Parts: sequence; C-alpha cells; structure tokens
Amino acid sequence: MKRKIAQRLKELREDKGLSMQALSKIIGISDSSLGRWERGEGDITGDNLIILADFFGVSTDYLLGLEN
Repeated sequence: MKRKIAQRLKELREDKGLSMQALSKIIGISDSSLGRWERGEGDITGDNLIILADFFGVSTDYLLGLEN
C-alpha cells in the first residue's frame, strides 16, 4: 500500500506542476517527510492523508490505492 500512495502522491504533485518544496510548504510539512512518502519509506498519518486528499481533490481511498 505504501508503494501505491507514493506513486499517486508523486503523480498528483507533478500534475499540478509543484516541486516537493512547494507542496511541503503549502501543506505545512517538512521536505524530508514528503520525500519519504514519495519514496514509500515513511508512514503518512491519517490527518496528513486527509490534508493531501483535500488539496488534490481526490479521496483518501484513491491515495491509498483502493479506487481508481
């Protein structure tokens, strides 16, 4: 599941034309946390998952890879 989140998060960020630094600043997290998430190395809290889903206009299920 981490791999699916990582892949979708990176695709969504790139589709918006955002750097990792820009996105991390917008949602209020560190660059290193975002980098770990995009590499599938770190765990995303439920709160951060919701923030990301709201920002990108997708469901948390989409980010988790449970729906297309």
